[in-house]
Amino acid sequence: MHRRSFIHQTGAAVTGALFSDTVLASTLSMAKKKVAMVGTGVRGTSMWGTEVIKEYADTVEFVGLCDKNPGRVATAKRLMKLTSPTYVDIDLMLKETKPEILIVTTMDSTHHEQIVKGLEAGADVITEKPMTTDEKKCQMIIDAEKRTGKKVYVTFNYRYSPHRQKIYELLNSGEIGKVTSVDFHWYLDTSHGADYFRRWHRKREFGGTLLVHKATHHFDLLNWWLNSDPEEVHAYGALEFYGKNGPFRHTHCRPCPHKGECKFYFDITKSQRLVDLYVNNEKHDGYLRDGCVFKEDIDIFDKMAVQIKYANKVQVSYSLTAYSPYEGYRISFNGTKGKLDAWIHESQPWEKEKYDEIQVTKNFGKAEYFRISNTEAGHGGGDVRLRKQLFNPGADPHKQGAGSRDGAMSILVGIAARQSIDTGKPVKIGSLTSLQPHPKRGEV
Repeated sequence: MHRRSFIHQTGAAVTGALFSDTVLASTLSMAKKKVAMVGTGVRGTSMWGTEVIKEYADTVEFVGLCDKNPGRVATAKRLMKLTSPTYVDIDLMLKETKPEILIVTTMDSTHHEQIVKGLEAGADVITEKPMTTDEKKCQMIIDAEKRTGKKVYVTFNYRYSPHRQKIYELLNSGEIGKVTSVDFHWYLDTSHGADYFRRWHRKREFGGTLLVHKATHHFDLLNWWLNSDPEEVHAYGALEFYGKNGPFRHTHCRPCPHKGECKFYFDITKSQRLVDLYVNNEKHDGYLRDGCVFKEDIDIFDKMAVQIKYANKVQVSYSLTAYSPYEGYRISFNGTKGKLDAWIHESQPWEKEKYDEIQVTKNFGKAEYFRISNTEAGHGGGDVRLRKQLFNPGADPHKQGAGSRDGAMSILVGIAARQSIDTGKPVKIGSLTSLQPHPKRGEV
C-alpha cells in the first residue's frame, strides 16, 4: 500500500481547470453587473453577500436587497455595508432596480416564486439549493426558463471541494473500471443535524424534508460522479428521535424551563449575527430561530434510506441520519476493476487530520491511498471556487457548473423518495416532470 498526497493550489494557475465557461458567461464581463438579492438570512448575507462584495467589488454592484421581514433586510444592508435600497416586495425591487442577476436565498418552498419572477423580469438567476421543493414548482421553473430565454444556476458548492473533485477524476479516468453500484451514507451530528429541527426546515411544507433540502447536495454529487440521470427511487423514512419523541418540549430555547437538563439547549445569544438577523426581528414575523427540537409539529424524517436506479444501470444505496455523534459521510463505489472508498469527518470528538483520504483498491491488487488537503474554509474550499465560477468564469473540464436540469434531477430524487415513503411504492423520475432520464448526464 502507498499514499499519494495532493497539495491544493489556488490562484490563476488552476483557474482554467476549475471554473466554467458556460455559467453566466453570456452575462458577466469586466463591467460591473447589477445584482439584486431576495432572502437576507445567514446564507444570503454571508456567502452571497459580504463574501461576494469582498471578492468581486470591482465587477459586481448590489442594486437592491429584498426580504419579507423589513427589520431583517435593514439589518442585512448594514451588515453588508451597502447603500442600495431595500424592499419587502420583490416585484417592486425588480421593476425599480432592473438587475441583470437575481440571487435567491429565501425559504426553499418560495424559491420557485422568486426564480420565475426574476426570469420574467429579464434577469439570470443564481439560486441556493434546493432549486425548489416539489415537482409542480420544478416544472414552473423549467417552463419559465424556456419561455424567457434566461438562465437558472444552482449553487452546488459540494462539487468544488478538492476531495470530491478528485473522486470525480478517479472515476472518470477508469481507475476502477465501470461503476456498477454505490453505497453512500451521510451522518448529521447532534449539533448541525439538530439545527434543522429548530428552524423552518422542520416542516415539510417549507423545506420539503431533508431528502430535498439537505440530500439535494448528495444526490447531485451522485448524478455528477456517475454522469447519469436517476431513473427510479424506492425509499423508507421515519421520525424517531426529534419532535414528539423527546422527553419534554417548549416553544423555543430562550424561555425554556428545561434548559438546564436538555442536551439540545441552544443559546442563540452567543451569536451576535443571529441576534441581529433573527432575535431582534422576531416582532415582524414571529419566526423563532432557536425553536425546540422536540416540538410536536415537526413532520420531517430524521432517518432515511433510499434505493436509486440510474439510467446507466448503476444501483445506489443511500442513507441519511440526523442524530449521529459525529458528522460526515462514507461512500463506496464498486466497479468492474476495483473499488473506490472515501470518507469525510466534518466534525468528530477526536483530533481531525489536515487531509481527507480516498482509497482505491484494484481487483487482485493492493490498496492505494490519495491524501487531499482539507484545511480550506468554506465547505472545503468549495464556496470560493463556486463564486469564482459564477462571477469570473473560465474553462470547466470537470463539468462542475450546474444549471436548472442539474437542480431538477437532484431534487427529483428527494421528491420521489418522499413520495415513495408516503405511498410505500417506487417512483419513476420521468413521471414527475417533463424531464426524462438519460444514461449520460446532460443529454436532452
